[in-house]
Amino acid sequence: MDQQTLLYVMTAFVVLAGIAMTAQAVAIIALYKGMKSTQAKVAAMIPKVEGIVPVIEKVVPKVERLVESSQVAIDQSRAQLQEITGRTVEILDTARVQLNRVDSLVSDATSRAKVQLERAEAVIDDTLTRAQETVGVVHNGVMKPLREIQGVTAGVRTALAFLAKGNRPSVAQVTQDEEMFI
Repeated sequence: MDQQTLLYVMTAFVVLAGIAMTAQAVAIIALYKGMKSTQAKVAAMIPKVEGIVPVIEKVVPKVERLVESSQVAIDQSRAQLQEITGRTVEILDTARVQLNRVDSLVSDATSRAKVQLERAEAVIDDTLTRAQETVGVVHNGVMKPLREIQGVTAGVRTALAFLAKGNRPSVAQVTQDEEMFI
């Protein structure tokens, strides 16, 4: 994986993490504003409710419990947001480390493959050179003397054949090839 692709992948993860964090922050702010709004409305309603004593005695404890539970929910949401943010940072760090490892592994494998290819090419060149030298040695050392021996043998055979017959062949014994030259 080249550096440009690695940069794009990391940018995508950072953008996704940023979007998630922004969405969570917006949700927390909306929840906080809603709770503040509810708290303001409840505070505004308290003077009206005080006029009705029996209703107040029933409503006020419920409202207080609601406010307390809302505060607990906000505190839990904050803790969850911090936990999610921490996990996101850990995931991004782990991804960065893994991508660096993969990049170094690919670089190492590429360099080793190049070295092996160069070695193989050197071995092939050496083998071809030796094969050519061997063919030259066989040609000069074996084939050339064999041809010379064959030439000498043909000369000796012809000389012996000539000496054995003694005379030139007569015209009656001439072959068709020899008639063309007579």
